[in-house]
Amino acid sequence: MKKTCLPRQRSTVLTALATVAALGFGIGAAAQNYPVTPQQRATAQQAAQTGVPLSELAPGAPDEYTVKSGDTLWAISRLYLRSPWRWPELWGMNLDDIANPHRIYPGQVLYLDKTGGRARLSTRRGTGGTGDGGTIKLSPRTRSESLSGLALPTLNPSLIEPFLSEPIVVDEGTLLAAPRIVAGNDSRVLLARGDRAYARGEPNAPLVDTGGPLRTYRVFRNATPLKDPGTGEILGYEAQYLGKAQLQRGESVAQSLEDGKPVTTVVPATVDIVAAREEIRAGDRLLPEPARQLLSYVPRAPAQAFDGRIVSVYGNAVQFAAQNQVVAINKGLRDGIENGHVLAILKNGETIVDRTGGAKETLKLPNERIGLLMVFRPFEKVSYALVLEINDTPRVGDLLVNP
Repeated sequence: MKKTCLPRQRSTVLTALATVAALGFGIGAAAQNYPVTPQQRATAQQAAQTGVPLSELAPGAPDEYTVKSGDTLWAISRLYLRSPWRWPELWGMNLDDIANPHRIYPGQVLYLDKTGGRARLSTRRGTGGTGDGGTIKLSPRTRSESLSGLALPTLNPSLIEPFLSEPIVVDEGTLLAAPRIVAGNDSRVLLARGDRAYARGEPNAPLVDTGGPLRTYRVFRNATPLKDPGTGEILGYEAQYLGKAQLQRGESVAQSLEDGKPVTTVVPATVDIVAAREEIRAGDRLLPEPARQLLSYVPRAPAQAFDGRIVSVYGNAVQFAAQNQVVAINKGLRDGIENGHVLAILKNGETIVDRTGGAKETLKLPNERIGLLMVFRPFEKVSYALVLEINDTPRVGDLLVNP
């Protein structure tokens, strides 16, 4: 839908749309309704009343900033606050103007007011930021643009969207009980996109076609154990994502006669490989494609204290993580981990032998904070998290604490 309006009218439209979104309604088919927790709302309301101490502002926080396409809420939070995960304060600084913090659009101008020793952020220039009583002269002009789907995301979606459906953490028996590919068409051993293959389920759970739209499956291999670096507990098994397959025909049975005796033969299901990240082969397993979920990723510090570890870096035998890379951590739903929880990464100080004092003495070097990560997909005992900021190289075994 197209909106055509003057600048001040456009601001009113944006605020109205934000209010509608806060009540639980989307803008267009692709819009999302992001939840806001009572704690976040209470923090924001307090910040809206009192502002934020100037000492909490990031160095160089701009007095005026125009939101650009490609910005994220995390980047804007980092622009204004020393601690980007303190998102509720940023929201509270403009609570009167932005009813839903997820409805910030490119083209909006943010104004920073530092009067009274407190900082407040608004989409309207306040009297503290002008020398003429706050009067703003506007020249009429027309702008036509679609507002659907323009709201800023919390993070760059391309960094985490593949991990919402690709890697999966399962228990030991899930993949073993899943349907498996048994052969490729024309005796192909390695399968790629566009190839046809044949699959079957367990005897008590055959791969059948239930009718309706074609069913899509994800193809996995090698359930690698994820072990807690501290306790040695197996937290789950990470299945390697290979691609996708569509079920064309379900399993069936064929009857024939051999030496005058009836023989029943299983006819495997027919699947077509519709996507392949790596070559697929016999023995790989099929799991149903889950419904696409649009989730909220609101960066925030956990309410309770956490003491965790990095379990693995996603990839083939990778030990070191880079910025914007995904890692698995040893905390999950059972520990109270939620989407959006931000944790600080501490480099685990080495244990050394001190020989400088004339006698050998074992010393443990202090742990050093080297970055931040944010949880975006929790499982029962383990979670996937995105490395947001680093000033050193995180590795498997590094510690995680509240930011």
